[in-house]
Amino acid sequence: MDAHRILSLLPSTTEIAGALGLADQLVGRSHECTLPAGVERLPVVTAPKLDVHAPSRAIDRRVKELVREGLSVYRVDAERVRALRPTIVLTQTQCDVCAVTPADLEAAACEWIGAAPRIVSVAPNALADVLGDVVRVADACGVPARGAALRAREQERIETISAITRAHAERSGRRPRVASLEWIDPVMGAGNWLPELIERAGGESVLGRGGHDAAWSSLDELTALDPDVLVVAPCGFDLPRGRAELPALASQPAFAALRAVREGRAFLADGFLHFNRPGPRIAETLEIYAEMLWPDACDFGRRGAAFEPL
Repeated sequence: MDAHRILSLLPSTTEIAGALGLADQLVGRSHECTLPAGVERLPVVTAPKLDVHAPSRAIDRRVKELVREGLSVYRVDAERVRALRPTIVLTQTQCDVCAVTPADLEAAACEWIGAAPRIVSVAPNALADVLGDVVRVADACGVPARGAALRAREQERIETISAITRAHAERSGRRPRVASLEWIDPVMGAGNWLPELIERAGGESVLGRGGHDAAWSSLDELTALDPDVLVVAPCGFDLPRGRAELPALASQPAFAALRAVREGRAFLADGFLHFNRPGPRIAETLEIYAEMLWPDACDFGRRGAAFEPL
């Protein structure tokens, strides 16, 4: 296998490269890439064009302003990218807000000196896409057998967990109605692969559709749905940041009146590490949903570390 110089601009593709045994071929990363261990030593080539420490509402307003003006949410350090001389660049086409897209690389590519790198874009719109992207990255990096093996292992984990939760749902005679939020202020229902994971966990997704982008909602809609289980996993926020932002939603009387909140089935989860990274740990997200839905039957050790009751 010929060694590559891999530049990963997406946390999930950085993890995929690591899981494929290619960590030593990574030469650069995005500002959000934190895994596998040791990746923090790599040069960072991206930066957000907004204050990531601002409140949820302010972040949303700034993102919408940039998108409305036809601007990217991220800056790419073209000079540093060229200096790293990558032969493969891993990025995504799915969401302009979540990470750098191929369009963001155009400025860097315009002045490229020498051979331009191969750009490999992932598009995890559904669970099958998430698993397929593992193979896509592996094929591009010249390790197709590793990609097939990694996909098979993760698929097996998913099927095993799904069988467990399906059995519990059948025995209980019910499928909890689940609202999973991807943003707090304003409210946004999770989409893409997450509704499918909810279904596989033995629940029914009532806010957001599988295979479709996350959709804006409201507390009024959430109140009308009145789900059995509520999951708050803000995009890009870890548990401490989620706790800090939660009052924008939780302080409203209608929130406290929700069935899930009253019955102690409302949870805050680590969106940054577990709900916004469609990569080689996707089965862990399924385990988290399973523990939330079936606490008496499922214990994968995720409570406390990846999620907590509100």
